[in-house]
Amino acid sequence: MDNADRIEAVRRFNRFYTRHLGVLNEGLLDSPFSLTEARVLWELSRLDEGSGITATELGQTLDLNAGYLSRLLKALKERELIESSRSAADGRQWLLQLSPAGRAAFAPLDQRSQQQTDALLTRLSDTQQVALLQAFRQVQALLEDPKAKPARGSFILRPPRPGDMGWVVSRHGALYAREYQFDMSFEALVARIAADFLDRFDPHREACWMAERDGVNLGCVCLVQARDEASAQPIEGTAQLRLLLVEPTARGLGLGERLVAECTRFAVEAGYRRIRLWTHSQLGAARHLYAKAGYRLMTSEPFTGFGHEQVAETWELDLAAHP
Repeated sequence: MDNADRIEAVRRFNRFYTRHLGVLNEGLLDSPFSLTEARVLWELSRLDEGSGITATELGQTLDLNAGYLSRLLKALKERELIESSRSAADGRQWLLQLSPAGRAAFAPLDQRSQQQTDALLTRLSDTQQVALLQAFRQVQALLEDPKAKPARGSFILRPPRPGDMGWVVSRHGALYAREYQFDMSFEALVARIAADFLDRFDPHREACWMAERDGVNLGCVCLVQARDEASAQPIEGTAQLRLLLVEPTARGLGLGERLVAECTRFAVEAGYRRIRLWTHSQLGAARHLYAKAGYRLMTSEPFTGFGHEQVAETWELDLAAHP
């Protein structure tokens, strides 16, 4: 596909999606508001009661031309949908907010938008809904400003659902190949670890957390009963942290710290005395995370695997010394 074909594919999707949502209609969702007017009202509706936003801040948020925004705000004021008041902190600034009439006018539009989106999703199976949300998130991640980071903590942690362990295997294989040039033998190892977790799972002694935002997986970690590599027998009082992963688009949110902390909390409650993990010296970000959480490097040795000569490391966290 050459550049012209790619441009046309993007434009074709834009035409499909705008037609599908009806944003080209004279009134958005059978309302008296254009798409831009509705976006202005929506931004103002999110403000806390009694607070406001300057026209400059609103223009920056919506990326609107100052002159165009000024004309639009004037028209909305004439319709008594928005009002302004002088800032108590800076008398030179005027703050915009919805008027009572504006809130009353926007409420049915917001409700119809929710109903439209619900109708769109209802037509799809649960699997299709997740796939759609993941596709939306992928588009957003590719097109958004790389400097614009979501807020720390903007995710949820949940237990795994059917299909999640397949995602864990797939993302480990893809990310480690891209970032560390690991070969497919690493993906095979992760698949065996995931299969063992499912086959041996003991909810009183083991757990897995999936990190998610807007229906899209952002990361994962498992805590399992540590076992002797030769005999597969449990090691008394020892848990093992496995399969920690954070998607590149979610780094900087505090997600890795939260996943490691959940493992510590669960291990203490389950009565373990220590947590052990195995990693590689080249995984600098992960090693920093473990050291920050109180883990100590116990052993390191040369290791040939996953297509490289590297150094394997064993780290431990003494839970008796953990606050």
